[in-house]
Amino acid sequence: MSDGTSRLLDRLSLNQETVRQWSLPELADGCARAGVRGVGLWRAPVQEYGVAAAARLVRDAGLRVTSLCRGGFFTALDPGERAAALDDNRAAVDEAAALGTDTLVLVSGGLPAGSRDLSGARERVADALGELGPYAAQRGVRLAVEPLHPMYAADRCVVSTLAQALDLAERFPVGQVGVVVDTYHLWWDDTVGTQIGRAGGTGGEAGSRIAAFQLADWVTPLPEGVLLGRGQLGDGAVDLRWFRERVEAAGYRGPIEVEIFHPALWARDGTEVLAEIVERFRTHVA
Repeated sequence: MSDGTSRLLDRLSLNQETVRQWSLPELADGCARAGVRGVGLWRAPVQEYGVAAAARLVRDAGLRVTSLCRGGFFTALDPGERAAALDDNRAAVDEAAALGTDTLVLVSGGLPAGSRDLSGARERVADALGELGPYAAQRGVRLAVEPLHPMYAADRCVVSTLAQALDLAERFPVGQVGVVVDTYHLWWDDTVGTQIGRAGGTGGEAGSRIAAFQLADWVTPLPEGVLLGRGQLGDGAVDLRWFRERVEAAGYRGPIEVEIFHPALWARDGTEVLAEIVERFRTHVA
């Protein structure tokens, strides 16, 4: 194994949902045994286990939490719903800080029932970022706006492109709001290379808007409901190495997190899935 490949493997992180068949202790133990040093966690299973206990478990296994997913869902028109969303996101920031991660991934939210106003919904996302950004920064957490594929715009995320995510993030200090580059959601966009360069800014890694880099492949046909159709690395249409090279050229040197939602992976032995991911990472990303 070359030194470059070894250094990349040191940055590999396993998102918890990729092996959701594993409990949190199994995730920590499996990653430690495989030499994977990072884990991306999700709020619901962490809350069920206990935030402080989860932080201790991961730390004792010699791992770091690379991101917490997810906050967001800021697009409600009702003032009570908006206030509840902001309160929930403050709690998410507190959880991220307790887990020792500096990255809270945000899914912005879809159109409210009966609305067709995408630009208005995005403005409500901006308003929420303005309220939450200082709170997060005080706790050492950056809000990471994740653009999702346009097929999710109506019901899940009105931020569909990296350009739209950057338009939002750049309204705020770089230490408060960044963006997520997720290959599954962005691979189709012929401007994404330019936008990744834009996200890198001019100040090196410290000035980069790239808060997280996530990998999954695009495979078809998509399943009914589309949420659970992410492909194993190398099984689909995405040039994963191209993305890795572009984010690195933009100054990103952080974790590379594999986040795949697919029932076929969840039905398999988690140790086998993780070993396959490591091998696919060597082949298609490094």
